[in-house]
Amino acid sequence: MSDQSVDAAPLDGEAPIDKQKLPLPLKLFGVLCLLGGLAPLPMVGITAYVVVVMFREGAFNDETMTTTIIMFVMVGVLLLLAVLFIMFGVRLLRNKRRHAAQTAEVLIALAVAGILCDVMLFGINVTLVFFAVIMVLLIALLSYIDPSLSEERELQRLLRDMETREQVEDGTLGRDETGKGYITLDFFNVFWIFVVCCVLGLVIETVYHFVVVEPGHYQDRAGMLFGPFSPIYGFGAVLMTMALNRFHDKSVVLIFLVSAVIGGAFEYLVSWFMEFAFGAVAWDYTGTFLSIDGRTNGMFMAMWGFLGVVWIKLLLPWMLKLVNLIPWKLRYTVTTVCAVLMIIDGVMTLQSLDCWYERLSGNEADTPVEEFYATYFDNEYMTDRFQSMTINPDNATRAPKPPEIAAA
Repeated sequence: MSDQSVDAAPLDGEAPIDKQKLPLPLKLFGVLCLLGGLAPLPMVGITAYVVVVMFREGAFNDETMTTTIIMFVMVGVLLLLAVLFIMFGVRLLRNKRRHAAQTAEVLIALAVAGILCDVMLFGINVTLVFFAVIMVLLIALLSYIDPSLSEERELQRLLRDMETREQVEDGTLGRDETGKGYITLDFFNVFWIFVVCCVLGLVIETVYHFVVVEPGHYQDRAGMLFGPFSPIYGFGAVLMTMALNRFHDKSVVLIFLVSAVIGGAFEYLVSWFMEFAFGAVAWDYTGTFLSIDGRTNGMFMAMWGFLGVVWIKLLLPWMLKLVNLIPWKLRYTVTTVCAVLMIIDGVMTLQSLDCWYERLSGNEADTPVEEFYATYFDNEYMTDRFQSMTINPDNATRAPKPPEIAAA
């Protein structure tokens, strides 16, 4: 690389990678995103209008109010998806890599929100494929258009020198070089934080139950269909890391308070989603100190606060060194394979819970998917696998099936 190319830094604060033009296929994809965002706007608007009219005319009563709220949220998510896809397409066409990457991140979050709303309203259904395709495409594109990830790939190809080797040996690869946070919040780091904490959280919860809740009694506390994973701790750790990454050098008291609030709110929302989507209850703190609807309480919020302090101050550096044991040349391949396996596990977990819900609701398996889960993951298997969970279909808030479907 010549001295001229090194010194020719842009004056507007953008890195050189930001100035590189996107290839023609991505420009064509940007056109499709633009058209795809414009096309559903009239239909989403009509749907929103119909829902509002039905609401004003009293079509929704108090018993279905939660369902109504979720339906409004769903319409809002679809509207935002359409608008942001238009913005995403425009930014791709204008070579705004960094802004396009930021828009893609918001679109991924909205796709997750759409999945959650759709599951709570209709269970596992074909519509989820739409959101899943959006997420897969956006994650794949994000890894290409995000300037920071592009720079990291360039680093992998061109800078295999002593400095990089020293970072690997010292376990500092992945640190935030800007100094604003402790680590770089890219997909690689975030994914392995999720995986490590899924396992670590399951170990902690299992030991706590064995020692404190029911001394001497082992209970399988796993939260996914396969593997030693408890996703609530994985997602909780990701949220903690994102929220506290820039506070890693702050006081223990501040980290404790922020972690307690985030952990308690997250635990409450997970409990709410599981009950309203599947009628499932995995914990109930009713009657305990500072209980909030039995979904979280003061003691467990304090535990989340304590875990947040331990995570940010002690375990995050250890986790970074552990993940950096993955050979440099294999880190993307290994992460991709593991991410695909984790997605499959997550999808099958949701499908198995949905089929378990349908069986307990008295609905016979009438599709190949339902028959598959009824054969290999029947009620007995699910009860043994999710030992801390009970399902009561009456607690779910799914939209009622049309008469012709219900009578079928």
